[in-house]
Amino acid sequence: MRAADMHCDTIGEIYKDHKKGGRMSVRSNSLHLDLEKMAKGDYGLQNFAMFVHLGTAERPFECAMEMIDIFYEEMEANKDLISVVKSYKDIEENWSRGRMSAMLTLEEGGVCQGSLAFLRDFYRMGVRMMTLTWNFPNELGYPSRIVAEGPEKGCYPDTEHGLTERGVEFLEEMEKLGIIIDISHLGDAGIRDVFSHTTRPFVASHSNARALCSHPRNLTDHMIRSLGERGGVAGINYCPAFLRKWKDGESEKSLIEDMVRHMKYMSNIGGMDCVGLGSDFDGIWGELELSDAGKMPLLEAEMRRQGFSPLEIEAVFYKNVLRVYKEILS
Repeated sequence: MRAADMHCDTIGEIYKDHKKGGRMSVRSNSLHLDLEKMAKGDYGLQNFAMFVHLGTAERPFECAMEMIDIFYEEMEANKDLISVVKSYKDIEENWSRGRMSAMLTLEEGGVCQGSLAFLRDFYRMGVRMMTLTWNFPNELGYPSRIVAEGPEKGCYPDTEHGLTERGVEFLEEMEKLGIIIDISHLGDAGIRDVFSHTTRPFVASHSNARALCSHPRNLTDHMIRSLGERGGVAGINYCPAFLRKWKDGESEKSLIEDMVRHMKYMSNIGGMDCVGLGSDFDGIWGELELSDAGKMPLLEAEMRRQGFSPLEIEAVFYKNVLRVYKEILS
């Protein structure tokens, strides 16, 4: 079954390795995802996120550009297997030639440093999707969680702080350019602002259902329903912490049956068309039953076991994502 995955952090891991003098390649490595594993898992398309940590990167824009350089160097070195896509037509052409597709994305709108010119430059470099935030406030808005200390210690959804004026301007420019808006990592109030200030479909590239796992990174029923009505897609995240609430002392493990449980729930709330894949490979921790990109047949088998039809599995594996890409990237 062909797969389209909206989020992985593999290039970031390769970037860190190269900064230390290593020679890790996207073709074959010890990470969750490489091209050989993707071929084994019948991948048609992978979004490669350029993740920049605002807490450690002194020059976020430059850091993102360095990562993009690594991305293109790796794509050029492996052009027999994969090619960068900037439009829906590129995806079709790659698949007709038997090649996988790679989409360049940004995970942290703060790399633009509030500059619409930088956003346009990233578009010219091939960026076709961007999260507005990660886990830090930036010029555009606020992240999904508030971290409290003391007696109220824990992570809580941020329901008060939405997008800034500049953030709204970014939404308008992203829709104009054809950069897919990604609400994963954005706070609840910010997500409401995205619905209010946009007209086209957008995505939550790697987020699950909050009703099944009460992590602030997950989506409420209202968000899932609204996303489905807008024609958007949420990509199921394989991270153990986003799949179920673990008790203190329990060993966190990402179970395929839990992934499918979220798929069923979200499709019941927002419709079958609103669910896709967003593994977060190489950006997540814990023990993974679906341990790498080559294990995708295990997910297909579990979906069949839990009652998904072949057409529904196709929708989740790639058709729902491609529908959004066709509308925004044509």
